[in-house]
Amino acid sequence: MPELPEVEIVKEGLKKILTSPVRIQKVIFRRKDLRSPLPLKKKNKISGFAVTSVERRAKYILIQIDKHLIISHLGMTGSWRVELSIKSLRTHDHVVLVLSDKTFLVYNDARRFGVFDIIEAKELNVDKRFSTLGPEPLSQDFNESYFWKKTRNKKIPLKMFLMDQKNVVGVGNIYVCEALFAAGVSPFLPAGKIKKDQIALLITMIQKILKQSIKSGGSSISDYKAVDEKKGSFQNSHRVYGQKDKP
Repeated sequence: MPELPEVEIVKEGLKKILTSPVRIQKVIFRRKDLRSPLPLKKKNKISGFAVTSVERRAKYILIQIDKHLIISHLGMTGSWRVELSIKSLRTHDHVVLVLSDKTFLVYNDARRFGVFDIIEAKELNVDKRFSTLGPEPLSQDFNESYFWKKTRNKKIPLKMFLMDQKNVVGVGNIYVCEALFAAGVSPFLPAGKIKKDQIALLITMIQKILKQSIKSGGSSISDYKAVDEKKGSFQNSHRVYGQKDKP
């Protein structure tokens, strides 16, 4: 599943494409659902309006259009790309945004674990997908004090603690493995047993590795690719993820 670096790269790619004054002329759904039902009755809410911002929260991409938000989650195999002709659509292209510059922004998802939804922007903070999310790992809110307080008396293994989006968002299996290894901290250590000096080093390694991955275009292990369909190269730098039985 694409993690924070991969979603950040896709977000930046979409931001370049959807720069104002580009408008969403029309929304085409080529099926009724992905992981959940597609918002078939809401597509007119964003048709004809310009995109005002493209942001990321956790592993979600948020595209604001007038008073509404497109919520996009890539799931396991989701990707966005641009096509110049509607005739170029492929198998598993499920959502098409017809843009005012005569191009087509296409969401493809072979396994259909992704999410495409439309909500009112004012509902974001109370939406159940966002209301319980923890801090962004690259933000000032993810600090030693927060980490220390959050882990006290926790018996859950540290790796599982870090993969819980209620504690910190976006740091999935790949980057948790890499950061713990770089910090020299066991993934099996009960979260409540971590020491303050370990916390400081672990936060540093999480942030360093996430930034390195973003710079390298993310980790393309299976299906992930950016909006320009280029694959990332950070998988070539993995020191422990996918290295089973190696020294």
